[in-house]
Amino acid sequence: MTACPITATPEGVLLTLPPPSTPLPRELPVPKAKEPTKWERFAAKRGIKPKTREQRRNLAFDEDTGEWARKWGYKGLNKKGENDWLVEVDPATEAQRKAGTEIRGDGRRERKEKVRRNERKQRKNARESMQAGKK
Repeated sequence: MTACPITATPEGVLLTLPPPSTPLPRELPVPKAKEPTKWERFAAKRGIKPKTREQRRNLAFDEDTGEWARKWGYKGLNKKGENDWLVEVDPATEAQRKAGTEIRGDGRRERKEKVRRNERKQRKNARESMQAGKK
């Protein structure tokens, strides 16, 4: 410490320390790179970029009412047509309908099934990434 150069400045006296002579080891090894998920691999292959801030907004212009409305959620545009008093019946879908179900609940059932399918895929993706991390 006495051999280090000392400099006087208006802020005070500065002592220049020598460079470190012994590199200190890390407590834990450097973490391995995380394996990309199935979606990340697909997006990289197709060149899909993350959505912009404007694309993430939950508002869309409703041309029927002429106002901005939510895309999903409370009073969302994805629920449009659920409370219509008149529902058009397609004979092909009517033949495929399960016994004991009404046409009025089809939109809601489809939405809920999409959510369940997405959650299943997320769980599968998490399992695959965990297994890839153990290898």
